[in-house]
Amino acid sequence: MYSDVLTIPKVEPLTVSTMPKKQVGLLGGNFNPIHQAHLMIAEQVGQKMGFDEVHLLPSYLPPHVDEKKTIDSKHRLAMVKLAVEDNSFLSVDTRELARKGKSYTIDTMLEMTAENPDTEYYFIIGGDEVAYLPKWHRIDELIQLVNFVGVKRAGFTPESPYPIIWVDVPEIQLSSSYIRKQVKQGCSIRYLVPDRVREYIAEEGLYLDEV
Repeated sequence: MYSDVLTIPKVEPLTVSTMPKKQVGLLGGNFNPIHQAHLMIAEQVGQKMGFDEVHLLPSYLPPHVDEKKTIDSKHRLAMVKLAVEDNSFLSVDTRELARKGKSYTIDTMLEMTAENPDTEYYFIIGGDEVAYLPKWHRIDELIQLVNFVGVKRAGFTPESPYPIIWVDVPEIQLSSSYIRKQVKQGCSIRYLVPDRVREYIAEEGLYLDEV
């Protein structure tokens, strides 16, 4: 005897472990000040990698051996926020500024992965930084928590003992130190930084006493 009742197979709902993870790019830096090359790299890498979003991570105190003088973090944060305010793809994560002290990436990633186990993180670094990865604090633990994306740069070989995802983006020879010197010398920084950042620097009188 045939039944005219249609039997629909039961479909198990996706669990946290089977759902595709959110993919988020991270771009850390002192951002003193943030400039167009930072923003171009974040946007280009994020789009080419298919990330859901990219977070900018201003550091409180970079863990460099040669400690660099920097302006108050409130100004650096204000400029980063102004730089991304019209781009919903980019956002600012302030945890390293709130934590203070030296901004070790391992501490940041331990926090992020604990808070967001359903997110896969990708840390964006320049091709010139790849060679220094073996010196990063607790690097062997770090590579278990985050993927590294290297931005190709002329003159730097794409070789590393660690897994790196390499991405090609337009190369812009621009640095924060150059912008600071321009400001001190009274030269224009139009087109080097977003207009709102340029206006903020002028209003606050930043970098006029740059050494």
